[in-house]
Amino acid sequence: MNIVMAQINTLVGDIKGNTQRILDVCVDQSALGVDLVVFPELTLTGYPPEDLLLRQHTTELTAGALERLCKDLPDDLAVVVGYPRRQGGLLFNSAGVLYNGAILAEYDKQCLPNYQVFDEKRYFEAGADTCVVTIKGLPVGLTICEDIWHPHPAANAAAAGAQLLINLNASPFHRGKQSERTAQVSALARTHQLPILYVNQVGGQDELVFDGGSFVVDARGDVQHRATEFAEVMLSVEIETSPQLSVAAGAVATPLDELDAVWQALVLGMRDYVDKNGFPGVVLGLSGGIDSAVTLAVAVDALGPERVEAVMMPFRYTASMSIEDAAEQANTQGVAFSNRSIEPLYEAFMTTLAPAFEGLEPNITEENLQARCRGVLLMSISNKKNLLVLTTGNKSELAVGYSTLYGDMAGGFDVLKDCPKMLVYALAQYRNTLGQCIPERVISRPPSAELAPDQKDEDSLPPYEVLDQIIEHYVERDASRDDMIAAGFSPEDVHRVVRLIDLNEYKRRQAPVGVRISPRAFGRDRRYPITWAWRSPQ
Repeated sequence: MNIVMAQINTLVGDIKGNTQRILDVCVDQSALGVDLVVFPELTLTGYPPEDLLLRQHTTELTAGALERLCKDLPDDLAVVVGYPRRQGGLLFNSAGVLYNGAILAEYDKQCLPNYQVFDEKRYFEAGADTCVVTIKGLPVGLTICEDIWHPHPAANAAAAGAQLLINLNASPFHRGKQSERTAQVSALARTHQLPILYVNQVGGQDELVFDGGSFVVDARGDVQHRATEFAEVMLSVEIETSPQLSVAAGAVATPLDELDAVWQALVLGMRDYVDKNGFPGVVLGLSGGIDSAVTLAVAVDALGPERVEAVMMPFRYTASMSIEDAAEQANTQGVAFSNRSIEPLYEAFMTTLAPAFEGLEPNITEENLQARCRGVLLMSISNKKNLLVLTTGNKSELAVGYSTLYGDMAGGFDVLKDCPKMLVYALAQYRNTLGQCIPERVISRPPSAELAPDQKDEDSLPPYEVLDQIIEHYVERDASRDDMIAAGFSPEDVHRVVRLIDLNEYKRRQAPVGVRISPRAFGRDRRYPITWAWRSPQ
């Protein structure tokens, strides 16, 4: 049997467009003599459709799309496609086998994830029945995504006579996820002596990035096929059915190393966010610092230099090297670049505010005002040119509130939102191995917001090497203060950082979306109240 695993990039809510994409793929593959095409989870709606599922119109459109597929799919081609299915007032996350104008079988996802970024129990009922369907003489078991992480769906399919297991996925990326998937699927295949096809979608959807990396393991759990990550791929698989069932060896793409995978996730996440939301390009403040430098490099890789505009917005505290380094990188990467001092704006604000500030000493207000002047400039350019403003905050800064609301946080997308500061440095060095674009001085100089004379980030924060580790323990691992102190962190640093993380939820709620690359990102991954009585205990 000739099978194609269609690792495609769908658009959430575009049921008509996704349906046409399925038809186009199937027409092409049928002409090549393919027997079966398998698509990812919730192919028709895209994943995750979220509260679009609460609208009856969504399932009505889906039902119409299924009718069209049954009518227009090529003859003698079997297709497995995912969609929401309403029955008896209940909604299921389903997969159907379409063949010769009919739906041969339907399977409802049994294990609904309700953790981290997933909240499928908000929308779906869990299925109860095993589905083993004969496709061109081969008994095939169907499962969907989370099912593969639990023992009983595969066990029940094997007991029902399945000789091949298909798993439809919309599995988002985080660091290390590909190796986790491979280990889990391989172990399950060995347990049941059953080949497994794992097909995953690819593309960016708000803060989530789906990395693809679809693969096939044989009954021994050995990977026989693997698709390239972060790209649309039609992965061809040959299943031999005689004298006994086996998976013919094929192309096995090498899994990406961590930095390469993160970089590609950031690039794809930005590209799809910009393109799927219809922006002609982006604009960002290029400060001469590490965060804006990496953001610019991602933007150029994602969109091309012709769709990127960078603005240097110096003030009296801006070092000459910052201006020089920003201009050098903009020139190297070929983007539109301008230098616009915020000095006149700042002085105008201060003149207007003078009566309100009379008798009060300067404090952080004046520093924040500088950032807000820059936010006004960028948002004005955005409004005039319809460009998406990229903010440049990293996870370390967002965690402890080292950012200014309506200033450097003003914008529509933050590609570094889930990248700790030390990872940002590593990404800068990695990107330069692909072609020098970030000035070495940007990487080597001490980080500074340049909002006050001789200011350094570490005047206000623990060293980033320490800060990032505390954030990882507290945010990603839910470690207590006692746990972190026992792990060797100083009590002073722990108490200070935890307090700042807890206090700054109100800022993070107002931050733009950004690419999730960790198992626990700020956003839909971590939902803490803003107003609450209990704080992390001493």
